[in-house]
Amino acid sequence: MRDTLHRFFRAARGAGVRISPAESIDAMRAAAEVGPADRAILRDALLLTMAKSGEEKAALAACFDTFFTHPDFETPPPANDDQDDTGDEAGEGEAEAGEGAASGQESSELGALAQMLLAQDRAAITAALSNAANAAGLTNIRIFTQRGLFSSRVLEQLGVAQLRDDIDALTASNPADAERLTAGLGSLRETVSEMVSQALLLYGREETEALRNEILRSAPMARLEQRQIAQMRVLIRQIARRLRERFSKPRKRQRRGHLDVRRTIRRNAAWGGVPFLTAWKRRHRDKPKIVAICDVSGSVAQVSDFFLLLIHSLHEVVSDVRSFAFSGNLIEVSAMLENNKPEEAMKQIMSAVGFGSSDYGRSLADFEKDFMSAVTPQTTVIVLGDARSNNLDPRADILKRIGERSKRLVWLNPENRVSWGFGDSEMPRYATFCNVVRQCATAQQLERAVSDIVAAYQ
Repeated sequence: MRDTLHRFFRAARGAGVRISPAESIDAMRAAAEVGPADRAILRDALLLTMAKSGEEKAALAACFDTFFTHPDFETPPPANDDQDDTGDEAGEGEAEAGEGAASGQESSELGALAQMLLAQDRAAITAALSNAANAAGLTNIRIFTQRGLFSSRVLEQLGVAQLRDDIDALTASNPADAERLTAGLGSLRETVSEMVSQALLLYGREETEALRNEILRSAPMARLEQRQIAQMRVLIRQIARRLRERFSKPRKRQRRGHLDVRRTIRRNAAWGGVPFLTAWKRRHRDKPKIVAICDVSGSVAQVSDFFLLLIHSLHEVVSDVRSFAFSGNLIEVSAMLENNKPEEAMKQIMSAVGFGSSDYGRSLADFEKDFMSAVTPQTTVIVLGDARSNNLDPRADILKRIGERSKRLVWLNPENRVSWGFGDSEMPRYATFCNVVRQCATAQQLERAVSDIVAAYQ
């Protein structure tokens, strides 16, 4: 039972359920209490001790059902089902008796697998399949190209080589049994193939998703195919979750910092310098304030959609965040991001100002006129955009004033650096007034940039 639960925990982690060592210990204790006899009770006990949200509960339930459902071995029909029932009953009885004796003598010389198949002992075959899977290390399967390899290993552990020899030996002496064993071998191959596919689903999911995510993390977000956009949304949500987990709770710091020797001596002058009372140096940290300004025009709409998903998570991590979006004009979208789910907030923002023709000069003028008071010496201003203003006045003077009022001005550009300054790109002019300028064409670059911005306040 212990080994089975360890394999189940491994499969559950692959399904996206985070299980700590303490939770796995609680789950094993609960399983020991309820026992494996009643599958439904065991399922409920594991879900209660391991699932921490409705999403994890659903994933864990699906994983449990897959893990504890084993492919059924279908026994082939008897070879003499269609034989003629007419004839002399006495003669048939004598023939069957003779064949039975001969068959019993032959079966004692056959291998264990051949004997189980001829006897159609499904319980023994199921146990043999389970033992062969463990011996072949089926839980180590990771990618779909390994299915053939692990199928061969499981069949080898079952003793298929001996079974083939038995079939060859019976072909001449007892063709009926040879035919039954051949049909049994075919059913066995199908069952092993199903077992391997199930194991790949359970144990290879984490590796497959990790490989896919690694490719997506390095892929340009503006060039994603339609089928990859949904996968990228899932990846961005995972990035947002990591940001929340990393920064939503204060980091553990030294409780008192470094000893302040001067203040300690002065405080203990009455006791002859004996340090009964100590004084400690404390590091002052500014309260984080972030202003995010996002271009949602048609040229960067797909990238800005992913960026706004991350900004949505910042509203949960940092207490003072104000968010703005623009194409031809600029509006504040903080309330949309705070009061709605990410998908609904994205729809509202894009329907309000999205997919238009970008006008950076007018949008910066809107910000200076209505929202410049949001920028203080403690504020980090983040601008996401390609800096292409369609040959209109870029109003770089306003960006200069924003940079002078703020603590830091960070510009994240989804375009490749080699294209900055060409055509209607005003990036070189804007970069003059920014503290940090980064290319953010991929999810990996975007995560790193946002993480560094938030970490500066920790």
